[in-house]
Amino acid sequence: MQTYQIAAIGGDGIGPEVLECGLRCLHAVAEFQGFRIAVERFPWGSNYYRQYGEMMPGDALETLKEFDAIYFGAVGDPEIPDDVTLWGLRIAICQGFGLYANVRPALKFPGVRSPLRPDLANQINWIVVRENSEGEYAGIGGRSHQSFAHEIAIDAAVFSRVGIERVQRFAFELCRSRPRKHLTCVTKSNAQRFGMVLWDEIFDSLSKEYSDVETDKVLVDAATARMVLAPASLDVVVA
Repeated sequence: MQTYQIAAIGGDGIGPEVLECGLRCLHAVAEFQGFRIAVERFPWGSNYYRQYGEMMPGDALETLKEFDAIYFGAVGDPEIPDDVTLWGLRIAICQGFGLYANVRPALKFPGVRSPLRPDLANQINWIVVRENSEGEYAGIGGRSHQSFAHEIAIDAAVFSRVGIERVQRFAFELCRSRPRKHLTCVTKSNAQRFGMVLWDEIFDSLSKEYSDVETDKVLVDAATARMVLAPASLDVVVA
């Protein structure tokens, strides 16, 4: 019987609680499907930071690469700056392993109440694919003249052809596996005249290659309105 090695990182806040509930579900699925999971828990996160001055040890990635999967809870603590907690744990893991696609299914389950009207809420069945390693997550920037009146801070968003194409191609392939085969590209190329324009151009090019997938493109402002007013108009979203 196949055994999968899972590294479990509860992290902060509700993370440990959610993780334990999720592991119960994983064990149930494993029993039903005929495989095993072996779980090793790691106490990394904000409490670890309080003790050791870092969110995870320096050799954490070497440790994690021996596992088949990483199950992560949550990160963030009101007493520690968010840029320290996020960049010291989740982003460090994502960038360290090249995890460029953040895949987020959204589905309205029967019996779960929603703030939307039932006729709209019941139409929610999306998968959102968000680029997870570039853009603002590239971590390029800096601060100068700190504490002076003329202090400045710069964050640069990075858009590479390789990074854009791989996440968009991932979304197209995912879209092909779904009945509707409809992919919505979310953009902000009206304001971001270089990176997001490249994003749009690559999407248009890939659309010709994936002619079996229906596509549309929408500005992020309008996309959020569609999620509320016309949820059935969305299937797979790439952003």
